[in-house]
Amino acid sequence: MNSARILLIDDEQAILDMILLVLRKEGFEHIHTATSGVDGIQKCRQFHPDVIVLDVMLPDMEGFEVCRQCREITQAPILFLTARSTDLDKLMGFGVGGDDYITKPFNPLEVAARIKAQVRRLQPQFHAAKANQRVYDFGRFQVDEASAELVVDGEQVICPAREFQLLRFFCQHPNRVFSRNQLYEQVWGEASLGDDNTVMVHMRRLREKIEVDPGEPRYLVTVRGLGYKLVSPQTEG
Repeated sequence: MNSARILLIDDEQAILDMILLVLRKEGFEHIHTATSGVDGIQKCRQFHPDVIVLDVMLPDMEGFEVCRQCREITQAPILFLTARSTDLDKLMGFGVGGDDYITKPFNPLEVAARIKAQVRRLQPQFHAAKANQRVYDFGRFQVDEASAELVVDGEQVICPAREFQLLRFFCQHPNRVFSRNQLYEQVWGEASLGDDNTVMVHMRRLREKIEVDPGEPRYLVTVRGLGYKLVSPQTEG
């Protein structure tokens, strides 16, 4: 846990200091901070963080734009931290590649817990032997567990951590139908509390990456009234 690299991007020094204090008490040793979007993007490129905590309202650019640019550099989980709490803002955050959305005011212990949860989910990626990991081949696209890469039509596609975790879960269980609640519990690791939008947004983003026509999916299909499933090449059509 203490080897994970954390990047905090927020222009309020008091918030940075508060999160820093809690994270250090939780055993994190490699923490970098930035107080502007430009600085945050530069440090993302420089330090290759494992988890990013990102404010939406920064002095030089919106956090959503910072997220877009960071997604060109890294697939690390990005947790938005912001006072903007409307559904539209949350959908925007997920749409640009965010993995979690925490609204202000917040409990710093909750922020630390969510960071720790992200790090735990990344541990197999860092430490599991390649012999126990697979490359899932669905013809048009391949999912490499060891390198956490998505390749579509021979080209590597940037896939945010949560989207990759969701796609990997489907690859591990092809042709099985999962409800939104089941997917949320399995991939997010907690009860959904009726939050259907989160899964829907991530499904839409995955379809945009792997489907020829996202509006008429052939791989990630909807089973009306039940949920979603990933159709394997052997059963496609």
